[in-house]
Amino acid sequence: MISVKNLSKRYGSITAVNNLNLDIRNELFVFLGPNGAGKTTSIKMMTGLLVPSSGSVFINGFDLLKDPINAKSSLGIVPEQVFLYDKLKGREFVEFIATIYRVPPQIARKRLAQLYEIFELEERIDDFIEDYSHGMKQKIALIAALAHDPSVLFLDEPTVGLDPKAVRNLRDLLRGLIKKGKTVFMSTHILEIAGNMCDRIGIIHKGELVALGTPDELKQTSKSGAASLEDIFLNLTDSGAVRGVDLFLQSE
Repeated sequence: MISVKNLSKRYGSITAVNNLNLDIRNELFVFLGPNGAGKTTSIKMMTGLLVPSSGSVFINGFDLLKDPINAKSSLGIVPEQVFLYDKLKGREFVEFIATIYRVPPQIARKRLAQLYEIFELEERIDDFIEDYSHGMKQKIALIAALAHDPSVLFLDEPTVGLDPKAVRNLRDLLRGLIKKGKTVFMSTHILEIAGNMCDRIGIIHKGELVALGTPDELKQTSKSGAASLEDIFLNLTDSGAVRGVDLFLQSE
């Protein structure tokens, strides 16, 4: 469970996130927003990577600022920019992460073997990470985040670099986690992925939550009567870029 209360982040006169309030439990929640909207800043505050200017975050009832060890012990995260130990082999890295979370070795080996198969890394898991492609590094980061079977999972643009089959496998895995009672918070700017995966959507624009609900609820409440998630997103954030394209094409 994730509970966010009046969460804000300011850099001098600039407000990156303004008074964010969310309650997310046992669902796949997708955070949508254009570049620079505040998605990554919000996730960093919700996972303890960034101290908020004001507000609070609770993970499974634990205050992230006052009780960070208990709060962080039950969450997993794949950040937007994945940092791995290139001189370790894939297996060494994910087993190292499992050890940090004190997963019993026998349980860790079984769980990780299943994840290697899901992400089709069995044949390359003993290669050095520096020899992996971007997509393979993303898969290793996902496996590491799942190594301790977290009840809350944060994924910041997790499909970047993944091939279509890996995206489908990730979608099926996440839906399975939700059925097991877990909570997934995922940011993306790919509308098709958001619509196919999520239970609810939050749309953030210029640091503020401008819409919240299921895809059907967003369509029903859209003032413009927009029929697609893409139309809703553009209407709520900014359609100026689309008009700019038209002007450019007509300029000659």
